Amino acid sequence: MMAQATFSVRMDETLKRQFDQMCADFGMSVSTAITVFAKTVVRERKIPFEIAAPRANVTREDGLNAFLALREEAHRNGLQDMTLDDINAEIQQTRAGSEA
Repeated sequence: MMAQATFSVRMDETLKRQFDQMCADFGMSVSTAITVFAKTVVRERKIPFEIAAPRANVTREDGLNAFLALREEAHRNGLQDMTLDDINAEIQQTRAGSEA
């Protein structure tokens, strides 16, 4: 078993509450979400999302283009065939690792 480490992050209290709730809605803890993020950064050697200035109006076409880009990214990373069960198994594996 690998040694566990702890780190803390300072953020706006409202943002923290919102993030806690989103993670709960996803069925995972904040710790699991951060671990999934960290594993993805290490595995892909990049931030797993684009960082950009927000646009004033997002159209339906923008949403479709974002979806298609995500699908292409999944294809390039060999993840296009992941099932919901595969995704849930990865989340469970991360949870088990963080609870050990």
